[in-house]
Amino acid sequence: MANAKAHIFQPIDESGATNERLRAKGIDVIVPEEAWGSAANKRERVEVKLDPGAHIGVGVSNLSKDLTRATLEGPKDLRAISYYTVGYDNVDFDAATEMGILITHSPTEPNWGGVAEGIFAYIMTMLKKVREKDRHVKEGGWRDMSLAGTYIGPRLDGYEGITLGIIGLGRIGGRLADLFQPWRIKILAHDPYVDQSKFVHHNAKPVDLETLLRQSDVVTVHCNLSKETTKLIGEKELALMKPTAILANAARGPIVDVDALFYALDRDQIAGAVLDVLPEEPPDPQSPILGLGDKVLLSPHMITACHGTGLLHAIPWVEDVVEKVLKGEVPDHVVNEDALPKWLERFGGKSLL
Repeated sequence: MANAKAHIFQPIDESGATNERLRAKGIDVIVPEEAWGSAANKRERVEVKLDPGAHIGVGVSNLSKDLTRATLEGPKDLRAISYYTVGYDNVDFDAATEMGILITHSPTEPNWGGVAEGIFAYIMTMLKKVREKDRHVKEGGWRDMSLAGTYIGPRLDGYEGITLGIIGLGRIGGRLADLFQPWRIKILAHDPYVDQSKFVHHNAKPVDLETLLRQSDVVTVHCNLSKETTKLIGEKELALMKPTAILANAARGPIVDVDALFYALDRDQIAGAVLDVLPEEPPDPQSPILGLGDKVLLSPHMITACHGTGLLHAIPWVEDVVEKVLKGEVPDHVVNEDALPKWLERFGGKSLL
């Protein structure tokens, strides 16, 4: 019987404790010297090459690494790809499903909860013009009505407050809706994949995408990246938005057509944007979107990074997946469930430990 082998192509545990725990269970562990953080700062994309004897690949979803069909075809007995991240969009999802290779992810609360808290803070920063006020005072200025912010909730004078539009009412979108509840604002949500009860639970009105774009003062994107959602927000969609509206994206860069967004902002079709993610990460220093000043609030795809949280909370989840997969057991948090019949036929009940 072949030794069980795990190839951690993007390690996050700098202490090496993960490797020792897995090895203590009889698993051969392959780990590169480069940590995932430094790899994430590289602009070029690299195709991951897994060890030919690997039974499971482990890593992080970011734009510096691609797990292509060729990656998945390399090891002849590859059982799964397991992610420390909520996202898993740098793997060829269709190829993995076709081949009976499971994909798992780690939707830990510190991860998705951090995104919701972060985007809440960024949206408020834009609406209240926090950056502009700070800079104005530091440059010697004082009161100036051009620095006036947006009042969030309804008032007794008849002002109805802002309308928040959430695209994707999953864990992140739902938590964001909850964070805005004290203001009693109108919340619209578009998500054809969740049950009606989710809308009720988060006090959000279900609407189609066009209605959400037309009526919202803030549009915030929290859906997975897929063929369906690539450039979900483009020239046509931006043209539907209010000229006073802002767009926020803390999901995945390719969901928003960044060129169309630049032109919409440059021509004052919309008022502003919040971007924690971009189609190219890190962006080219000459990228036009970087030159729009306070119209854009940019963040280096680390909105979820908070002290005491981050990806480290996913380590026990991934270790559990590795052990179950190598024992021929179905792990938790499988995202390509259509692969299960073939996976069970190939690997079900066949333990390597």
